[in-house]
Amino acid sequence: MPEYRRILLDGAAVQVTVDGDELVAGDGRRVRTEDALHLPPVVPSKVIAVHLNHRSRVGEFRIGLPDTPTYFHKPVSALNAHRGAIVRPEGCTWLNYEGEVAIVIGRTARNISPAEAGEYIAGYTVANDYGLHDFRDTDAGSMLRVKGSDTLCPLGPGLVTDWDFHGKRLRTYVNGQVVQDGSTDEMTWDMHYLVADIARTITLYPGDVLLSGTPANSRPVQPGDVVEVEVEGLGRLTNHIVTGPTAIRTDVGAQPTESEEVLSTALGGDWEFRGIRPPRR
Repeated sequence: MPEYRRILLDGAAVQVTVDGDELVAGDGRRVRTEDALHLPPVVPSKVIAVHLNHRSRVGEFRIGLPDTPTYFHKPVSALNAHRGAIVRPEGCTWLNYEGEVAIVIGRTARNISPAEAGEYIAGYTVANDYGLHDFRDTDAGSMLRVKGSDTLCPLGPGLVTDWDFHGKRLRTYVNGQVVQDGSTDEMTWDMHYLVADIARTITLYPGDVLLSGTPANSRPVQPGDVVEVEVEGLGRLTNHIVTGPTAIRTDVGAQPTESEEVLSTALGGDWEFRGIRPPRR
Protein backbone atom coordinates (compact mmCIF):
# COMPACT_ATOMS: atom_id res chain seq x y z
CA MET A 1 0.00 0.00 0.00
CA PRO A 2 1.54 3.35 -0.99
CA GLU A 3 2.28 5.72 1.90
CA TYR A 4 2.85 9.44 1.56
CA ARG A 5 4.20 11.76 4.22
CA ARG A 6 4.86 15.46 4.54
CA ILE A 7 8.12 16.58 6.13
CA LEU A 8 10.16 19.73 6.52
CA LEU A 9 13.10 19.23 4.13
CA ASP A 10 15.72 21.93 3.76
CA GLY A 11 13.25 24.51 5.06
CA ALA A 12 10.31 23.58 2.82
CA ALA A 13 7.22 21.44 3.29
CA VAL A 14 7.71 18.49 0.94
CA GLN A 15 5.62 15.43 0.17
CA VAL A 16 7.67 12.23 0.27
CA THR A 17 7.08 8.54 -0.24
CA VAL A 18 8.15 5.79 2.13
CA ASP A 19 10.92 3.51 0.87
CA GLY A 20 11.95 1.13 3.63
CA ASP A 21 13.54 3.20 6.40
CA GLU A 22 13.96 6.22 4.13
CA LEU A 23 11.68 8.96 2.82
CA VAL A 24 12.11 9.99 -0.81
CA ALA A 25 11.22 13.40 -2.25
CA GLY A 26 10.07 13.86 -5.83
CA ASP A 27 13.48 15.23 -6.83
CA GLY A 28 15.26 12.20 -5.43
CA ARG A 29 16.45 13.61 -2.12
CA ARG A 30 16.39 11.05 0.67
CA VAL A 31 16.19 11.34 4.43
CA ARG A 32 16.16 8.65 7.07
CA THR A 33 12.69 8.27 8.56
CA GLU A 34 14.02 8.57 12.10
CA ASP A 35 15.75 11.86 11.22
CA ALA A 36 12.79 13.52 9.46
CA LEU A 37 10.82 16.42 10.91
CA HIS A 38 7.26 15.35 10.23
CA LEU A 39 4.34 17.59 9.35
CA PRO A 40 0.66 16.57 9.28
CA PRO A 41 0.35 14.33 6.21
CA VAL A 42 -2.46 16.45 4.74
CA VAL A 43 -3.57 20.10 4.82
CA PRO A 44 -7.32 20.04 5.49
CA SER A 45 -9.75 22.92 5.28
CA LYS A 46 -11.65 21.31 8.16
CA VAL A 47 -11.49 18.44 10.63
CA ILE A 48 -14.80 16.83 11.65
CA ALA A 49 -15.10 14.15 14.32
CA VAL A 50 -17.86 11.75 15.33
CA HIS A 51 -18.77 11.81 19.03
CA LEU A 52 -19.27 8.10 19.74
CA ASN A 53 -18.95 5.19 17.34
CA HIS A 54 -17.04 2.21 18.82
CA ARG A 55 -19.33 -0.16 20.70
CA SER A 56 -16.80 -0.68 23.49
CA ARG A 57 -16.74 3.05 24.18
CA VAL A 58 -20.53 3.25 24.18
CA GLY A 59 -20.69 0.35 26.63
CA GLU A 60 -18.13 2.02 28.86
CA PHE A 61 -20.39 5.06 29.17
CA ARG A 62 -23.43 2.89 29.86
CA ILE A 63 -25.53 4.69 27.32
CA GLY A 64 -27.29 3.98 24.05
CA LEU A 65 -26.44 5.53 20.72
CA PRO A 66 -28.89 7.67 18.75
CA ASP A 67 -30.13 6.30 15.45
CA THR A 68 -27.58 8.40 13.56
CA PRO A 69 -24.13 9.82 14.46
CA THR A 70 -23.47 13.26 15.91
CA TYR A 71 -20.33 15.30 15.28
CA PHE A 72 -18.09 18.12 16.47
CA HIS A 73 -15.44 20.28 14.81
CA LYS A 74 -11.73 20.59 15.51
CA PRO A 75 -10.20 23.79 14.06
CA VAL A 76 -7.20 23.34 11.78
CA SER A 77 -5.14 25.36 14.30
CA ALA A 78 -5.25 22.21 16.46
CA LEU A 79 -3.29 20.19 13.88
CA ASN A 80 -0.13 18.46 15.02
CA ALA A 81 2.15 15.79 13.59
CA HIS A 82 4.06 12.59 14.30
CA ARG A 83 6.53 13.18 17.16
CA GLY A 84 4.97 16.56 17.94
CA ALA A 85 4.43 17.85 21.49
CA ILE A 86 0.88 17.83 22.87
CA VAL A 87 0.47 20.87 25.12
CA ARG A 88 -1.57 20.62 28.30
CA PRO A 89 -2.08 24.24 29.40
CA GLU A 90 -0.80 25.13 32.83
CA GLY A 91 -3.68 24.95 35.28
CA CYS A 92 -5.38 22.07 33.45
CA THR A 93 -5.47 18.45 34.61
CA TRP A 94 -7.77 16.32 32.48
CA LEU A 95 -6.08 15.76 29.11
CA ASN A 96 -7.19 12.42 27.61
CA TYR A 97 -5.90 10.46 24.62
CA GLU A 98 -8.29 8.94 22.06
CA GLY A 99 -6.67 6.74 19.41
CA GLU A 100 -8.57 6.83 16.12
CA VAL A 101 -8.51 6.27 12.38
CA ALA A 102 -8.69 9.44 10.28
CA ILE A 103 -10.40 9.45 6.89
CA VAL A 104 -8.82 11.76 4.30
CA ILE A 105 -10.93 13.10 1.44
CA GLY A 106 -9.48 12.90 -2.07
CA ARG A 107 -12.20 14.45 -4.26
CA THR A 108 -14.76 17.15 -3.65
CA ALA A 109 -17.74 15.36 -2.14
CA ARG A 110 -21.32 16.63 -1.88
CA ASN A 111 -24.60 14.70 -1.73
CA ILE A 112 -23.14 11.24 -2.30
CA SER A 113 -24.37 7.84 -1.15
CA PRO A 114 -22.48 5.51 1.22
CA ALA A 115 -21.97 3.18 -1.75
CA GLU A 116 -20.21 5.98 -3.62
CA ALA A 117 -18.20 7.36 -0.69
CA GLY A 118 -15.16 5.14 -1.19
CA GLU A 119 -14.51 6.83 -4.53
CA TYR A 120 -14.06 10.15 -2.70
CA ILE A 121 -11.58 8.93 -0.07
CA ALA A 122 -7.88 9.49 -0.77
CA GLY A 123 -6.76 7.24 2.07
CA TYR A 124 -6.38 7.00 5.82
CA THR A 125 -4.01 8.04 8.56
CA VAL A 126 -3.69 7.61 12.32
CA ALA A 127 -5.11 10.25 14.67
CA ASN A 128 -5.22 10.97 18.37
CA ASP A 129 -8.32 13.00 19.20
CA TYR A 130 -7.07 14.52 22.47
CA GLY A 131 -9.66 16.02 24.80
CA LEU A 132 -9.00 18.75 27.36
CA HIS A 133 -11.91 17.88 29.62
CA ASP A 134 -11.22 20.74 32.03
CA PHE A 135 -13.43 22.79 29.67
CA ARG A 136 -16.15 20.20 29.22
CA ASP A 137 -18.65 22.04 31.42
CA THR A 138 -18.30 25.32 29.57
CA ASP A 139 -18.11 23.94 26.03
CA ALA A 140 -20.73 21.19 26.28
CA GLY A 141 -22.16 20.52 22.85
CA SER A 142 -19.59 22.43 20.81
CA MET A 143 -16.54 20.76 22.42
CA LEU A 144 -14.56 23.67 20.96
CA ARG A 145 -11.86 24.07 23.60
CA VAL A 146 -12.16 20.48 24.81
CA LYS A 147 -11.18 19.06 21.43
CA GLY A 148 -9.99 22.11 19.50
CA SER A 149 -7.27 23.65 21.63
CA ASP A 150 -3.85 24.06 20.03
CA THR A 151 -1.85 20.85 19.33
CA LEU A 152 -4.73 18.48 20.16
CA CYS A 153 -5.12 16.94 16.68
CA PRO A 154 -1.99 15.01 15.74
CA LEU A 155 -2.17 13.08 12.46
CA GLY A 156 0.34 10.74 10.89
CA PRO A 157 2.86 9.53 10.32
CA GLY A 158 1.63 9.20 6.72
CA LEU A 159 -1.34 8.95 4.37
CA VAL A 160 -1.90 5.36 3.27
CA THR A 161 -3.91 4.69 0.12
CA ASP A 162 -5.65 1.46 -0.90
CA TRP A 163 -6.19 0.51 2.76
CA ASP A 164 -9.17 -1.71 3.56
CA PHE A 165 -10.63 -0.48 6.85
CA HIS A 166 -12.40 -3.74 7.71
CA GLY A 167 -11.13 -5.84 10.61
CA LYS A 168 -8.15 -3.65 11.51
CA ARG A 169 -6.73 -3.52 15.03
CA LEU A 170 -6.29 -0.20 16.83
CA ARG A 171 -4.10 0.13 19.91
CA THR A 172 -3.01 3.06 22.05
CA TYR A 173 0.09 2.90 24.24
CA VAL A 174 1.18 5.15 27.11
CA ASN A 175 4.85 4.80 27.98
CA GLY A 176 4.89 1.46 26.18
CA GLN A 177 1.85 -0.04 27.92
CA VAL A 178 -1.32 -0.91 25.99
CA VAL A 179 -4.19 1.25 27.23
CA GLN A 180 -6.68 0.94 24.35
CA ASP A 181 -7.23 -2.18 22.26
CA GLY A 182 -10.03 -2.14 19.70
CA SER A 183 -10.99 -2.91 16.13
CA THR A 184 -12.60 -1.09 13.25
CA ASP A 185 -15.19 -3.87 13.24
CA GLU A 186 -16.71 -2.46 16.44
CA MET A 187 -17.65 0.79 14.69
CA THR A 188 -21.39 1.32 14.53
CA TRP A 189 -21.07 3.48 11.42
CA ASP A 190 -18.27 2.70 8.98
CA MET A 191 -16.01 5.10 7.08
CA HIS A 192 -18.21 5.31 4.01
CA TYR A 193 -21.32 6.06 6.05
CA LEU A 194 -19.58 8.90 7.92
CA VAL A 195 -18.35 10.56 4.72
CA ALA A 196 -21.76 10.32 3.03
CA ASP A 197 -23.57 11.58 6.13
CA ILE A 198 -21.46 14.74 6.46
CA ALA A 199 -21.45 15.40 2.71
CA ARG A 200 -25.24 15.72 2.65
CA THR A 201 -24.98 19.33 3.86
CA ILE A 202 -21.25 20.12 4.15
CA THR A 203 -19.02 20.05 1.08
CA LEU A 204 -15.88 18.02 1.70
CA TYR A 205 -12.75 19.11 -0.14
CA PRO A 206 -9.54 17.22 -0.93
CA GLY A 207 -7.46 16.95 2.24
CA ASP A 208 -10.39 17.30 4.62
CA VAL A 209 -10.29 14.93 7.58
CA LEU A 210 -13.00 12.96 9.39
CA LEU A 211 -12.16 11.28 12.69
CA SER A 212 -14.02 8.00 13.07
CA GLY A 213 -14.22 7.45 16.84
CA THR A 214 -12.22 5.80 19.63
CA PRO A 215 -12.50 2.50 21.52
CA ALA A 216 -12.97 2.23 25.28
CA ASN A 217 -10.47 3.31 27.91
CA SER A 218 -9.63 6.91 27.10
CA ARG A 219 -7.84 8.17 30.21
CA PRO A 220 -5.82 11.22 31.33
CA VAL A 221 -2.12 11.54 30.56
CA GLN A 222 0.53 13.66 32.24
CA PRO A 223 3.43 15.85 31.10
CA GLY A 224 6.36 13.57 30.28
CA ASP A 225 4.17 10.73 29.02
CA VAL A 226 4.76 9.28 25.54
CA VAL A 227 1.54 8.33 23.77
CA GLU A 228 1.46 6.15 20.66
CA VAL A 229 -1.48 5.09 18.51
CA GLU A 230 -0.95 2.10 16.24
CA VAL A 231 -3.41 1.04 13.56
CA GLU A 232 -2.86 -2.14 11.59
CA GLY A 233 -1.64 -1.18 8.13
CA LEU A 234 -1.40 2.57 8.89
CA GLY A 235 1.60 2.70 11.23
CA ARG A 236 2.25 4.23 14.61
CA LEU A 237 1.68 7.88 15.57
CA THR A 238 3.90 9.02 18.44
CA ASN A 239 3.55 12.16 20.57
CA HIS A 240 4.68 13.36 23.98
CA ILE A 241 2.88 15.48 26.54
CA VAL A 242 4.27 18.79 27.79
CA THR A 243 3.02 21.57 30.08
CA GLY A 244 2.20 24.84 28.38
CA PRO A 245 4.47 27.77 29.20
CA THR A 246 1.64 30.03 30.38
CA ALA A 247 -1.36 29.51 32.64
CA ILE A 248 -4.96 29.85 31.51
CA ARG A 249 -5.81 33.53 31.93
CA THR A 250 -8.12 34.26 34.83
CA ASP A 251 -9.22 37.75 33.73
CA VAL A 252 -11.42 36.50 30.88
CA GLY A 253 -13.66 33.55 30.11
CA ALA A 254 -14.62 30.37 31.91
CA GLN A 255 -12.03 28.60 34.01
CA PRO A 256 -11.11 24.89 34.16
CA THR A 257 -13.52 22.86 36.30
CA GLU A 258 -13.62 19.46 38.00
CA SER A 259 -17.33 18.71 38.06
CA GLU A 260 -18.86 15.24 38.02
CA GLU A 261 -19.25 15.59 34.25
CA VAL A 262 -15.55 16.32 33.86
CA LEU A 263 -14.36 13.58 36.20
CA SER A 264 -16.72 10.88 34.95
CA THR A 265 -15.77 11.54 31.34
CA ALA A 266 -12.02 11.83 31.95
CA LEU A 267 -11.90 8.76 34.16
CA GLY A 268 -13.94 6.57 31.87
CA GLY A 269 -17.62 7.20 32.35
CA ASP A 270 -17.82 5.89 35.92
CA TRP A 271 -21.36 7.20 36.14
CA GLU A 272 -22.20 5.17 39.26
CA PHE A 273 -20.21 7.75 41.24
CA ARG A 274 -22.09 10.72 39.83
CA GLY A 275 -23.34 12.95 42.61
CA ILE A 276 -21.77 10.96 45.48
CA ARG A 277 -18.05 11.39 44.84
CA PRO A 278 -16.43 13.75 47.37
CA PRO A 279 -15.26 17.04 45.84
CA ARG A 280 -11.57 17.13 44.92
CA ARG A 281 -9.39 19.46 46.95
